[in-house]
Amino acid sequence: MVPLLRSLKLVTAITIFAAFLTACSDDAAPTQGSAPAAEPVASIAVDTEQQLVERALGIHERVITLDTHADINTSNFTPEVNYTSDLDTQVNLPKMEQGGLDVAWFIVYTSQSTLDAEGYAAAYANAIDKFDAIHRLAEDIAPQRIEIAYTSDDVRRIIAQGKKVAMIGIENAYPVGLDMANIKDFQERGGRYMSLAHNGHSQFSDSNTGERDDIWLHDGLSEMGREAVTEMNKWGIMIDVSHPSKEAIMQMLDLTRAPLVASHSSARAMSEHSRNLDDEQLLRIKENGGVVQTVAFSSYLNADKNALFSETRSKLIAEIAADLDFEVLSFAEIGTLSETQRSIYRGLMGQVNALAAPRLEAEVNAIAAPVDVMDFVNHIDYMVQLIGIEHVGISSDFDGGGGISGWNDASQTANVTVELVRRGYNEKQIGLLWSGNLLRVLDDVQRIAAEIQAE
Repeated sequence: MVPLLRSLKLVTAITIFAAFLTACSDDAAPTQGSAPAAEPVASIAVDTEQQLVERALGIHERVITLDTHADINTSNFTPEVNYTSDLDTQVNLPKMEQGGLDVAWFIVYTSQSTLDAEGYAAAYANAIDKFDAIHRLAEDIAPQRIEIAYTSDDVRRIIAQGKKVAMIGIENAYPVGLDMANIKDFQERGGRYMSLAHNGHSQFSDSNTGERDDIWLHDGLSEMGREAVTEMNKWGIMIDVSHPSKEAIMQMLDLTRAPLVASHSSARAMSEHSRNLDDEQLLRIKENGGVVQTVAFSSYLNADKNALFSETRSKLIAEIAADLDFEVLSFAEIGTLSETQRSIYRGLMGQVNALAAPRLEAEVNAIAAPVDVMDFVNHIDYMVQLIGIEHVGISSDFDGGGGISGWNDASQTANVTVELVRRGYNEKQIGLLWSGNLLRVLDDVQRIAAEIQAE
C-alpha cells in the first residue's frame, strides 16, 4: 500500500476535493446495521479539514482496498503497451500506486451475440484472449509489481510483499457455450466470479435489459442456467447477479448453496435503473449472506442529476466540435466505424475534449453539477441502513463506463475513504466495505465448493 502522505500529489488532490465537501463530521461510527448518525457538536472533538484528510489517509493506507470491476482492452496488455505505463486508461499500475488501490478485478467481458455455434466460438475466443492478457501482465510483463490472487490468503500475501493484486471476474457466461466443462476450465484460469448474462439474454439467463421491451427468453433462468448455478457452486466461482433480470436473480437465490455477489450494482430505491437492485433483492442477498458492490457509475447513482449534467456537457462539446467542423457520433454510429476510422475519431474527439476541459467548471459544472463521491456514498449509506454493513462493498466499473467526479480513475481512490470517514465510518467498517465483505464471501464460496466436491 502507499505509505501515509507518500504522494504529495495525492494529498493535494484529496485536500482540494475535500474542501468542496460539507463541514467535518464527528468521530462516532455507524452501528453494524446502520449508516452513521450525527452527534451533538458539543459532545465530540471535531477534526479540522486537514486532520480529517490525514486521518482518512492513514486508514486508507492500512485497509485493503479492492475494486471488483475494471474492464480491459487486450491491446493494452502487450510487451510494448501495457499497464506498467500511465496509459489513457482509468486503471493501470501507476494510477493504482498513486491512489492506493491494492486489488483490481480485471474483467473477462464478452458482449452478447447470437446463440449459435458461430457466436459461441467467437465468444470463447474473446474470453481466452482476455484470460491470457491478464496472465501475461502478471506473469511475464510485470511480475515484480502485480500478481494474480486466487484466494483471500493470496491477496494478503501479495500485498505484504509490496505488490498490487489482480483478480479475475467473468462478465457474461456466454463464452461457456453449450459445454458446461468450460465453467471448471474458467475457474482453473483464475475466474472467481461470473455473471450468467450481460446486456442481452444469454443461453443461461434473461438480462435486465428485458425491462426495455418486456421480451424475455427464459422467464428467468434456462435449464442450462440452473445447471450453471450448481456447477459454479461446485467449483468455487461466485455467482454475480449484476446484469441478469430480477426473476433470474431471485431464482439464483432460491437455487444456490453459496452466497452471491453483485459485482457492480447500486440501490434502485435511490435511482431508478434496471441495473440497480430493489429492496426485495437487497434483503434476499442479505439473507443469502452475499454482498452488493456499490458501483461508481453516474447514471446508476443519480439518473436525473447525470442527465442534466450530460445534456449541458453535450451542448458544450457540440459547440466546440462545430467550430472544428467535426461531427460527434453516437455510440451506435461509432460501432459502425472500422478500427482505423475509430482511431482517427478518438484522436479528434480527444482534441475536442481538451478544448472543453478548461471551460467545464464555469460552463457545465456550475450549471449542472456532475455525479460525485457524495452521491456514491449516499448509496452505500442506504444499503448499510437496509441490509447491514457486512453486505455492502465498493466497485468502479472503470474503463467500462464507470467513474464519477472525485473518483474518476484509480489515482483518486482515496477520495472514497475520505468521504466514508466524513460520514462517520470507523476503520474496521471501512475495511469491511473496501474488501472484508467481498473476501469473506469468496472464502465462503470456496469452502462450500470443497464440501460439495467431498460429497
